[in-house]
Amino acid sequence: MSVHGAVLSGIWLAAIDTDKWLIVFVGMVAVALVVQAIAVIVFAVGAAKTRTRVFEMIEDLRGKMTPLISVTHDMVKDASPKVKTITDNLVHTSHLIRTKATEFDATATEANAKTRAQVARVDGMVSSVLDATSDAAAMFSNAIRIPARELSGLMHGMKAGLDVLLGRRNGAKSEPVEEQEPVSRI
Repeated sequence: MSVHGAVLSGIWLAAIDTDKWLIVFVGMVAVALVVQAIAVIVFAVGAAKTRTRVFEMIEDLRGKMTPLISVTHDMVKDASPKVKTITDNLVHTSHLIRTKATEFDATATEANAKTRAQVARVDGMVSSVLDATSDAAAMFSNAIRIPARELSGLMHGMKAGLDVLLGRRNGAKSEPVEEQEPVSRI
């Protein structure tokens, strides 16, 4: 604010009756403080009543919860060894199951290996039997076919000789006789 503005303010304040206004403002502040004091007292009384009710509720709750907490504590105390026994049993059972599963896996692996060996052996036996059967069939076929061919040749030769001796002496040429192979059925 400039000097000129301060001088004007001072003149204006001098012209107003400040004592009267000062008393009015001080009275308003006093009334506000009294109202505030009454409000604080009302809130304090209400807070005191609420605190008393809260303490009563806490005591009531404590009275009801103490037996429950005591019973729960006793149950936990009684159950603690049982739970420990159960967990120990579970650990032992888990170990046994793991051991037995390992043994079963080893047994299954061994059985699988033996089964594969037996399958290979049976396969070899079946192959051997089939080969022997094939060889026997071929040998049987040859054993019948060769003598049958020889017998057929002998029969054709005898027939040709008889034809020549009996009926074809008149000079007729006989047709050459084709050799027929016997049909073998296996």
